[in-house]
Amino acid sequence: MGNKMKPKLILIRGLPGSGKSTLAQEIVLGKENWEHYEADMYFMNNGKYNFNPSSLPSAHNWCQENTYVCLLNSMNVVVSNTFTTLKELNPYFLIAKEHGIIPSVVHCQHSFGSVHDVPQETIDKMKGRWQNDVSELYQSIEK
Repeated sequence: MGNKMKPKLILIRGLPGSGKSTLAQEIVLGKENWEHYEADMYFMNNGKYNFNPSSLPSAHNWCQENTYVCLLNSMNVVVSNTFTTLKELNPYFLIAKEHGIIPSVVHCQHSFGSVHDVPQETIDKMKGRWQNDVSELYQSIEK
């Protein structure tokens, strides 16, 4: 009987322009059995980015549902979103717990400039609500 490896879940967080998408793409590039999701993908239509703030909850649900299905099918997943708060990361920790895995959290701190022209005021608000210590989420899945 073979010992099946558990899938990996990598959560990449950071402010707009910090390099999240680039890092995620580098992780999955050329690898079989790896998928990358981010809320921005939900807003892509025929190669054009069409952001709609009222659809943000749907975009995050889309990421979570795809992550769940991939892990269920033993695929590795990288999710890159801002994840400024523990509340935003928590659904992925719950998904990981259900699959018996421990996610990795990577914090991008570069400043390359936002490709989606996010206003500085919005970035400052995100900075203001940033929760750096994610240890409580790890403690929650160990229980």
